[in-house]
Amino acid sequence: MTKRPALVIAATILGIVLCVVAVIYWAEPASSLPSFFPGHAAGSSHHDVKHGIAAFLCGLACFAFAWFQSGPAGSRATGASTR
Repeated sequence: MTKRPALVIAATILGIVLCVVAVIYWAEPASSLPSFFPGHAAGSSHHDVKHGIAAFLCGLACFAFAWFQSGPAGSRATGASTR
């Protein structure tokens, strides 16, 4: 498997950004969200929990992708154990 360090760095940065976006969704009411965020509603006082959960899960997926891409490139096991 080919390792791509630039892709690992990009996935890690995207994971951090998505986790920060999730915290913003959970902390700010919908009316205080930036207008380019999905779920922005003028005059609304509820917190957008669903969008926060989605952003957090996507961030975790980016971290998992980066983790698996940064692992060793070892060979496959044959399945037969030798003792």
